[in-house]
Amino acid sequence: MNTLKIILIALAFVNLVACSKDDQIEINENDYLIFGHFYGECLGEECVENFKITDTKLFEDINDSYAGHIPFDFVELGNDKYIKVSDLVSFFPPELLKETKETFGCPDCADQGGTYIEYKKNEDIHKWKIDQAKDQVPNYLHEFMDKINEKIALINN
Repeated sequence: MNTLKIILIALAFVNLVACSKDDQIEINENDYLIFGHFYGECLGEECVENFKITDTKLFEDINDSYAGHIPFDFVELGNDKYIKVSDLVSFFPPELLKETKETFGCPDCADQGGTYIEYKKNEDIHKWKIDQAKDQVPNYLHEFMDKINEKIALINN
């Protein structure tokens, strides 16, 4: 019985360490996460979708900036939509902040689309363009890519 207790305590400790706050990004009052997707060979309003989430609000880019090529022009969306996507930050892979490159794969080169991510923490701004084809990007990005597409669908419905 003592061995079982030691194993359970060890597992609990490992779980606490593995899920430490250091492994998650935070969005405070002046920080944000911009997330979106873009498809060049596409017709319609949903071809380019970018959203900005802060600690309390959600905004949509009305310029439909293709992967950040033109300045964003954000308008605030309702609190009901913010609630639907407010947990997206918890899926942000901390490994992404350690990357030196800003582009993964060849986003939208073969009309498969791309994902745009921008994260501001204090005065540091990080930007990434990610291929929608998962075989072109690291495995650690897959769940986050899925969550971004899922949250965009929730906002648009």
